[in-house]
This record gives sequence, C-alpha cells and structure tokens, in this order.
Amino acid sequence: MLRLMVLLAAALALAACQSGRRAPAPVTPQQAVLTVPAGAQSITVRANPDVVRQTIVANATQRGTPIAQNQPNMVVLERTVSDPIPALDKEFGPSNNGVRKFRIRVRFQGEACKTLVVQDVFVINNAGTALEQVFSLTQPQYNNRDSLVGLKAKAESAATCL
Repeated sequence: MLRLMVLLAAALALAACQSGRRAPAPVTPQQAVLTVPAGAQSITVRANPDVVRQTIVANATQRGTPIAQNQPNMVVLERTVSDPIPALDKEFGPSNNGVRKFRIRVRFQGEACKTLVVQDVFVINNAGTALEQVFSLTQPQYNNRDSLVGLKAKAESAATCL
C-alpha cells in the first residue's frame, strides 16, 4: 500500500511538472537582407514597400510596359528590343533565333518610411526559345539611375511620410 501511494504521488508530481511546460514559440522565418550586387542601382525611398510596388506597377501600366512578375517585394518588367543594338551584338552575340528583351528587376525591402530599392537590368537573347541566354548588364548606360530617382519622387509623393 505504501508503495502504491509513493508511486501515485510520483505520477502526480510528474503530471504537475509537465502541465506547467509551455509549447515552444513558433519560429518565424527571417527575411533575407536585400543586397546590391555589382552593376545594380539602389536608392532609399521614404515610403513603405507596398507604396513602392504600387508606384512601379502604375508606371509600367501607364507606359504599356509588360509586367513579368508582380510580387510583394519584387516587380520584374520586360521590354522587347525592336531596334538593333550593335553594342549588345558585339558583347553578347546576336539574338538571331528569337527576340531580344530587356528584363528590369526591381527588388525592395523596408518598413514604413524607409525602403531600399535595388534595380538590376538583364538582356535576354533569343527570348522564349531553347537557345535563350540571359546576361546581366552592369554598364551605367543600360541601368540608368534616373528611373530610380523618378520612382523615388512618385512613391514619396504618394506616401504619408514626413
């Protein structure tokens, strides 16, 4: 009988200890830090990331620029190159089995009133074919900072930051 009481007391003590444990807090994934690769342009905008995204989409729509991707922290625009550009032919070879496109990738990350915006430009030879090739354009003449300055002005005028 004494043995049964000791066993029962031990079981109750163990149950009391375990019921006091808390479940581990759910782990939220950390967002990767946005980096500025070589050849990319960047700017800090006094607006939240959603205002930046909305501004990019509105500008592209207004200009008739196709949007290839529209995600919460990235918008990718593509523009078909209609005129020959001998400098691109010389550096990356001709696009003689398909069209050539510029791909403008605009990534952004931040919080209210402070968003880092990074713009990369790529050229795609033979787009949409089995011979498609993508090259990063690091020269300033292909990745002009003026578009980011314009984006900054429009996004900040739409934002509620002081």
